[in-house]
Amino acid sequence: MEPKKVIKSIDDKMGFTPEILNMMGEMNPELFEHYKKCDEIIQEDGALSSKVKVLMALAVMASQRCEACCESQMRSAINHGATKEEIMETINVIFITSGAPGVATCRKALKMLEGKEGHADTWETTLSIKK
Repeated sequence: MEPKKVIKSIDDKMGFTPEILNMMGEMNPELFEHYKKCDEIIQEDGALSSKVKVLMALAVMASQRCEACCESQMRSAINHGATKEEIMETINVIFITSGAPGVATCRKALKMLEGKEGHADTWETTLSIKK
């Protein structure tokens, strides 16, 4: 599948396309296709819902200290319907498993939640998330 179609597919599932993926699609289409196949496991429901898998990915990215990855996973979690409460519970798990450095890695991602309450539908305007 050509990179533009893959990017559209990712955009449809996540509600946005991380900039790194646009770059990767242009520079290395074969690697990009492999990434898409792996990403589908997270973005599609299975025994676990895609929302739960994205929250798990957020925790893993925090443990790996990837700030940009945490921001992408946070946006994806919100797009998948994660509530502020579910996200904060995930942050608690990050603290338990990765300590303060893991939580600090989520600093910019957490700013997406400032002043927000309830379900992702109420956050749409602030985050420019597609439906």
